[in-house]
Amino acid sequence: MSVSVFDPRTVDAAVATPAVTALVEPSAAQDMSAVKKVFITTQGCQMNVYDSDKMLDVLGDSHGMQLTHDINEADVLLMNTCSIREKAQEKVFSELGRWRKLKEKRPDLVIGVGGCVASQEGDNIQKRAPHVDMVFGPQTLHRLPELYDQSNEQKDIAPKNRIGTIDVSFPSIEKFDFLPEPRVEGFKAFVSIMEGCSKYCSFCVVPYTRGEELSRPLDDVLAEIDSLAAQGVREINLLGQNVNGYRGEKDDGSICRFAELLHYVSHVDGVERIRYTTSHPLEFTDDIIDAYAQLPQLVSHLHLPVQSGSNAILAAMKRNHTIDVYINQIEKLKVIRPDMHLSSDFIIGFPGETDADFQDTLNLAKELNFDHSYSFIYSKRPGTPASELPDEVSFATKKARLAEFQKVIIDSTLQKSHDMVGTTARVLVEQVANRHPDCLIGTADNTRTVMFPYDEDKMDELLGKIVNVKITDFVSPHMVKGELVEVVA
Repeated sequence: MSVSVFDPRTVDAAVATPAVTALVEPSAAQDMSAVKKVFITTQGCQMNVYDSDKMLDVLGDSHGMQLTHDINEADVLLMNTCSIREKAQEKVFSELGRWRKLKEKRPDLVIGVGGCVASQEGDNIQKRAPHVDMVFGPQTLHRLPELYDQSNEQKDIAPKNRIGTIDVSFPSIEKFDFLPEPRVEGFKAFVSIMEGCSKYCSFCVVPYTRGEELSRPLDDVLAEIDSLAAQGVREINLLGQNVNGYRGEKDDGSICRFAELLHYVSHVDGVERIRYTTSHPLEFTDDIIDAYAQLPQLVSHLHLPVQSGSNAILAAMKRNHTIDVYINQIEKLKVIRPDMHLSSDFIIGFPGETDADFQDTLNLAKELNFDHSYSFIYSKRPGTPASELPDEVSFATKKARLAEFQKVIIDSTLQKSHDMVGTTARVLVEQVANRHPDCLIGTADNTRTVMFPYDEDKMDELLGKIVNVKITDFVSPHMVKGELVEVVA
């Protein structure tokens, strides 16, 4: 499964790639050649990564399918798409063109397209790419087994005449009611607590492709986390397009806000670390900030998208917050957690961005000393209000601005990693380093990968544990090396 999201581990070849474990264990008598295999390619954010995992879960539960990383041995090809970037649809159809050649050689191959581009394009996908068997949206991935069966039953019928192989509806939050028991590998897991977004930023397609905000009931969220913790998960990452806007219903009918949810999660036995993404400054309320003083499980890292350092551009983006508000939130948080590491999202070259606007963004990055960022040149998304704005800034200027901005962030990332030398980091130990089998690796609160030597007979006592590591050396921008000090939990 290919994933185009930021991952500090990918920057250093010393880190092992986790092995793929079969989702369903066949019996000894079962014919392995009969086991169907699914290849999943994932674009975009962590929400899509989570959804791809659930696609595998539902097909594994219903049809005993197993994941494969070899597209040539797959019986089912699934593309989980993202429409955030410019020309996303064309990139999808380009990939589908390559998949068509595979289907010409293997007519029984089943091809499905899901995610946000599927929501936008609907039946147009099968019109342009008739070899696609299934089209489904983020909210209907739980119906994949039914779509798969219907596709097989109608494989000899022209796609335009098939019944029920396209479902891009927004059926409330029901998909979570139909997902099988979560299954995990390793010690970290994502948990989606809500779907959609109601902020309607002028540049964003999410409200149109994933719908408006709908929060999962509190008991459902906690039940999933309980199950994950029972399987050995130590770190939970709560997911949502506007995660701190969570408003989950309790069993008595009252509403649980995000800060309260953090307290509930912190009391789940076995959960030692809590992360969440993605937040919105409008919903980053004082009760969430106070939780950092009360909950040691909350890591000292916050991803809080700001998008621009210019109030004029923020207004054009319809972000409905100002830079002063954003800075004030961070300052209050750092009073509680002086070691807080901050990351953010930035759009460079938004329509109407002047040199002064860009300088405001550059100054903000320098002032707040971001740990890392997701920064891109603005991409026009059809159907969004921003797509109608006049844009007179040349692409060359935008590209130069992005390079200048990213250099500031990269310099900050490097400095922060160097500054870790001599300090002690809290690390979740996850696996043996691939190219350094005498070392274990794990993730620090600030997302750095940390490598340290260990005694082989102590490995089982360390995997999955929270440990303190004294950092002794810089390896790469997102990796450091150290020595084990103690096991914490």
